Amino acid sequence: MMNAILDTMLARRATKRFDGTHRIPDETLAAILHAARTAPTAFNIQNWRFLVVRDLAVRAEIKAVAWNQPQIEECSALIVLCADMHAYAKNPGRYWKDAPEAMREKYVGMITQFYENNPAMQRDEAFRSAGMAAYALMMAATAHGYDTCPMDGFDFEQVAEIIRLPKDHALVMFVAIGKGTGELPPHGGRIPDADIIVHDRF
Repeated sequence: MMNAILDTMLARRATKRFDGTHRIPDETLAAILHAARTAPTAFNIQNWRFLVVRDLAVRAEIKAVAWNQPQIEECSALIVLCADMHAYAKNPGRYWKDAPEAMREKYVGMITQFYENNPAMQRDEAFRSAGMAAYALMMAATAHGYDTCPMDGFDFEQVAEIIRLPKDHALVMFVAIGKGTGELPPHGGRIPDADIIVHDRF
């Protein structure tokens, strides 16, 4: 099992062109999205939101404010990854509903204390959580035999208007999912581990 996970990580590539005629079965897409929900979030508040855009008219609007990148229309499912920055305040007891009552009350109090009146932390945690969910989404799609493309090349304000993003949500990124077409270009190159991995202190 561990080799399969590592193989999936190594196999993932950012795919720019997709087979526009391919449709992901609903049950497969549901499984991919469900798997992505296993990504961690602080205090288990699950503040990521997945907007699945399949409507071609909506995709055309988005493409027009995203440098006309073809994968937006060609992919089988465009996932707009958003974050609910006020998730901490929306019935927080549900995030610990299966825990013993004392534990649930403890965590609800901690959630409120940590996030209330702290908009910077609300936003920072939301983006951290959404970033982890995006990677989980891409891994799950790869495991199901699909290709993906993480994207942030778009006008955030105009996309937010197109999708009617709620005022207390933040738009984080796109993940395009589908069957890639054509040959992928060679890897650009990884810099050495020694340039990235530091021990104990900088």
